[in-house]
Amino acid sequence: MFSLRRTNVQVVMVKVLYSRASGTSSRLRAMIWTILLIVQGILILFILVSKRSRSEKEPPLDKGVIPWLGHALEFGRDASKFLTRMKVKHGDIFTVRVAGRYVTVLLDPSSYDAVIEDSVSLDFTRYAQVLMDRIFSLRLPHHNPAVEKAMMKQHFEGESLSCLSSTMHCHLQSLLLQACHNQTDWNTDGLFSFCYSLLFRAGYLTHFEGEQKSNRTDPIAVYAEYRKFDNLLTKMARTMLKPEEKRTAHSVRVRLWDLLAPAGLGEGSGSSTWLRCYRHLLQEEGADEETQRRALLLQLWATQGNVGPAAFWLLGFLLTNPEAMRAVKKEFSKISGQDSAQCPLLDRLQHTPVFDSALEETLRLSAAPFITREVVQAKTLHMADGQEYKLRSGDRVCLFPFISPQMDPEIHQEPQRFKYDRFLNQEGSVKKDFFKGGRRLKYYTMPWGAGTNGCVGKRFAISSIRQFVYLVLSHLELELCDPEAQMPEVNSSRYGFGMLQPEGDLAIRYKPRRSH
Repeated sequence: MFSLRRTNVQVVMVKVLYSRASGTSSRLRAMIWTILLIVQGILILFILVSKRSRSEKEPPLDKGVIPWLGHALEFGRDASKFLTRMKVKHGDIFTVRVAGRYVTVLLDPSSYDAVIEDSVSLDFTRYAQVLMDRIFSLRLPHHNPAVEKAMMKQHFEGESLSCLSSTMHCHLQSLLLQACHNQTDWNTDGLFSFCYSLLFRAGYLTHFEGEQKSNRTDPIAVYAEYRKFDNLLTKMARTMLKPEEKRTAHSVRVRLWDLLAPAGLGEGSGSSTWLRCYRHLLQEEGADEETQRRALLLQLWATQGNVGPAAFWLLGFLLTNPEAMRAVKKEFSKISGQDSAQCPLLDRLQHTPVFDSALEETLRLSAAPFITREVVQAKTLHMADGQEYKLRSGDRVCLFPFISPQMDPEIHQEPQRFKYDRFLNQEGSVKKDFFKGGRRLKYYTMPWGAGTNGCVGKRFAISSIRQFVYLVLSHLELELCDPEAQMPEVNSSRYGFGMLQPEGDLAIRYKPRRSH
């Protein structure tokens, strides 16, 4: 009897085990089929994406060898080098695959208006919103860029511009005096660090703190956090952050949101008028407090992200080109010798053709933004040479003025070389006539963008750089630590994001001039 019961128990256990094994096997088979279906779906997607071919009258198509990814890695690593290679291979217009998207690149400056002036078939805001979300974790669903731009123009022109420039001058002068307070010996620094720090802090105080003296957020703390953010900016835009970098980016954004939170809240905040109006505009559009703080970080980047690097390249080129430095100093010395009672300094600094040419040349060599549009409906692009190309809805169009006109040897002789007087005629007037293929160019350099991408704060930025360079050269003895030093290489990952930044720095030393 006992043996029989034991046998029955064994049979039951075998059935249970078999049942469990069978259930496990079924789940395993289901899992395998699920994985196979997913892989199959991915393969089908790759095939569909890779299947695209060039249709009649479309630009040359270069998909790259990697399915879906295409040329994304090379594009992100060094866009200038990659697009120059594509231009040699395909000409002034071509379409490339970049991470699943098809981007038509146009490099003929005589044909740029066909893109810039089309607001029906091409849309500026969609890609801008993508970048806002990736970089600033910011979404403004009810935002109207045209209304914002109109508001900004009111505050960066005329009397408002004069007030901003005057406040900026006071902060620059104060910060320079602090940097050299009770100093008689040489102080060493990196030129990029020196320029970026001083101009960022002066700009931050001008826009976000105004003239108030109490309850002020420490601009050094803001700058320190901002530089961490800025160093990750291109990776955030391309969604290429490593796990540790993602954590850093999040914590830095949160810290900056907190530091910027009081700015623009009202008259008592001390912030500039335009910032208070901007915050009021966001409130009218229904943006909550958290969204407003995030939008302030966007404005911090827009106002401070390019001026410091631009001043670095300009002073760097002057320090490594003695003839150019002498010409700019000679022009500035004439300004210093004029009667300040009859003509204030800021007014005298409006007439500096030599400096202006040197700055324009600097920006030609170091300003490298993309001008990007989404194709929202199929379009026929009419080129200046009479050719026509069809653009597909859903693609993107990208202009890269850094390659042409700015570095185009047909337009600018020896484009890699810094020539401080490139934008001056022989008699000293401003040179505006540049040609390509016998055609006079409307766009011979485009550091400030154009059309919807045009920089509203252009005049204020130029004024700030001019003031900074004038004050530095007038108040400081500034020289290279190594007289034979050359300009550092460009950080190639920054192409497409405004002003370029150096890979490394340029060692300088400075001390106050005795006359000051």
